[in-house]
Amino acid sequence: MSHSNTFDLIVIGAGSGGIAASRRAAAHGARVLLIEGTRIGGTCVLRGCIPKKLMMYASEMRGCFADAGAFGWSEVSADFDIGRWTQAKDRELNRLEGVYRQMLESSGVHTLLGHARLAGERAVEANGQRYLAERILIATGGAPSTTGIPGLDLAWTSDDVLQLTELPRSLLVIGAGYIAVEFASILSQFGVQVTMAYRAERPLRGFDEDLRQHAAQALEARGVALHAGVRAQELVRTAHGFELRRADAAALSADAVLNATGRRPNVGNLGLDTVRIATDAAGAIPVDADSRTAARGIWAIGDVTNRVNLTPVAIAEGRAFADTEFGGRPARVSHDNVASAVFCSPPIATIGMTEAQAMERGPTDVYVSRFRPMKKAFVGSQEQTFMKLIVERGSGRVTGIHMLGADAPEIIQGLAIALSAGATKQDFDRTMAMHPTSAEEFVLMREPARRHG
Repeated sequence: MSHSNTFDLIVIGAGSGGIAASRRAAAHGARVLLIEGTRIGGTCVLRGCIPKKLMMYASEMRGCFADAGAFGWSEVSADFDIGRWTQAKDRELNRLEGVYRQMLESSGVHTLLGHARLAGERAVEANGQRYLAERILIATGGAPSTTGIPGLDLAWTSDDVLQLTELPRSLLVIGAGYIAVEFASILSQFGVQVTMAYRAERPLRGFDEDLRQHAAQALEARGVALHAGVRAQELVRTAHGFELRRADAAALSADAVLNATGRRPNVGNLGLDTVRIATDAAGAIPVDADSRTAARGIWAIGDVTNRVNLTPVAIAEGRAFADTEFGGRPARVSHDNVASAVFCSPPIATIGMTEAQAMERGPTDVYVSRFRPMKKAFVGSQEQTFMKLIVERGSGRVTGIHMLGADAPEIIQGLAIALSAGATKQDFDRTMAMHPTSAEEFVLMREPARRHG
């Protein structure tokens, strides 16, 4: 084995987590090989967060055009071409991929395109070559799950929606998580007739119940038809499109179908058996608090571990690994109080405990504000903004912050600092409001809407 094939660290997967870990380890002086099977950047940059939000921006333009007349503008037209958007998006992603390649090169990270496979202790095979390292980091992310019901593999995934050159007349979205809600909201604003079908009572399982209810109302206000409690049997292709056949009701039909039933850890053909790593019930690689797997010398981070499947978490896990193993600065990532957003219209953002979770912990006060934001009220829209603070009564500490409304992700990111620092309701109360803003409502809530315990 030549020196050129021996490294201090081999990272499998050049997504956000793998890139962050590689660059940080190299900064600590490690000789790093980063292996990627497709393109540098991973799901978030190429197939997820970034292009999805660019599509959200495009969809919101329709509302701006519709409202423009009330603000004095005339001759505003709205004719959307998804093909033009896709071309512009691809140019931007190509630019971003080039930025990441340059960052890796300037960091001294060796990159290799090819499918990597574990080949026993300390060994990885790719492109017919064998590479050795004392430490191996798995950062292969996730992929859409297509096994929920027969025929689900016929449907689009989010990858396909982001590559559209024409819009369908009608779309059936199967699922009710982040991806389902976001694309249902976005495509409905493009004029597509959207139907959502899901098993639960409301969309966005795991979110605060008030947010779930307001999200459902917002989707319906956008013209999305919601079918809850669906017991899907199979998806079939018809002469006119697709049918989702149900156990207890008539089939749902549409020209196109989006499979948004969830994602699974990407472990296919990774060679886990060669190092005796067994995946858990969800197909994820089990790890400890330091991201160590059961195999000596192998770590895993990001969505492939199915802990908190968000880009900033994968980045933090990758950097903590590199600092611990190569930087002499042991670090661990806390998976508590991680803020998240759903980029629907209006958007949702949240951090901390839901009302139900807080009630289980002890006496809780709940503060709520619901109003029509100035911009929407001015044009006669009935669109609502909803805000909620969860407060632990004994200490007065704010344990949950939830919002649906314009700029919610930007507002909650700032308030996440306050929650992480242990801010109390009294801290919010003595903070001067900034007027006129929606965010000021978070410091103007005086009386609890509900008291538990």
